Amino acid sequence: MRVQVVFTVAPDVFNADVNAHLQRLGALVVPWQQAIRESFDLAIAASHGGLHELHAPVMLMAHGAGRARLLLSSAQGTLPGAEPTVYGLDAPRLVRDGRVVASALVLSHENELLVLARQCPDALRVAVVAGDPCFDRLMGSLSQRGYYRRALGLSDRQRLVVVTSTWGTDGLFGGVPELLPALMDQLPPDRFRVALLLHPAISGAHGHRQVAAWTRACRDAGMMLADPADDWRAYVAAADHLIGDRGSVTAYGAAVGLPVLRVSASDGGRTAAGSPQSLVLKSVDRLDITKPLRAQLMAARPVDHRQVTTAITSRPHRSGRLLRGAMFRLLGLVNRSGSRNFTPVGVPIPRPVGVPS
Repeated sequence: MRVQVVFTVAPDVFNADVNAHLQRLGALVVPWQQAIRESFDLAIAASHGGLHELHAPVMLMAHGAGRARLLLSSAQGTLPGAEPTVYGLDAPRLVRDGRVVASALVLSHENELLVLARQCPDALRVAVVAGDPCFDRLMGSLSQRGYYRRALGLSDRQRLVVVTSTWGTDGLFGGVPELLPALMDQLPPDRFRVALLLHPAISGAHGHRQVAAWTRACRDAGMMLADPADDWRAYVAAADHLIGDRGSVTAYGAAVGLPVLRVSASDGGRTAAGSPQSLVLKSVDRLDITKPLRAQLMAARPVDHRQVTTAITSRPHRSGRLLRGAMFRLLGLVNRSGSRNFTPVGVPIPRPVGVPS
């Protein structure tokens, strides 16, 4: 009761659907121009745009499994032999007008401190190693696997294949468009269901209608297309197999013990060495689209999920307590919330085939 939460949406090419999503949640949303005029006791963000305009202490978090994306050297003018730049831990993102914008920079792992020391040492004083709340909540949702499977209409004898794609031409959806039709042709529907999880930037860039049109034939054949507003963790908790690319969902799936196959689409040199995404891409088998897919799915085995978990977070199951402590410190309030477990994510609501998602 001591804290009132309001939301705002910064101007960004990827934010087209965020206002509508917040309205559906019943959130109190203030326009960006109003938000940057008023003062707040704390601002929490998972991206960088416009943060310097806010009048509030800023807590800046990652929006994936750690910071794994590399900035292309040609765009940054990197000298030959220099360390590649990791996005989100670099001075151009963290410093404005000579000062570090964030009052707390949340990191998932001590390894990120090493990168930060190299790229933006001035930000070390605000760094907080707090683990990964997304991973912790996924782990807290695995106990509800049966509920998720029933909500998705899966029978006990059906295996759920989750196909996940990040955005861009090097992502699965843009890079290997023949995969989904091949899966729907080759996997018998009485034994397999396929669910497609697309990065929200895909529908943000192309529109829901276009994504629905591109996937129409596969959806007519029974493929589930997750709405960007659905919590993807429910699908991962319900899954038996995962096919992915360099995106974060692939790493999270491997961390909970799913057999993972990667597609042949290149990561374009965008994945940082030592990141969970890099570890998974190097450890799992590649799916060969020219060979029978069912046999490859059944032959796939999980990688060492403990090793992947260790790469994702150095504070497993502790992020909630650590983040609350940092938030209350910035708010100047005494933390009376105690220790709380993460609640399982909500059950996804299946939509009829043919309805745009």
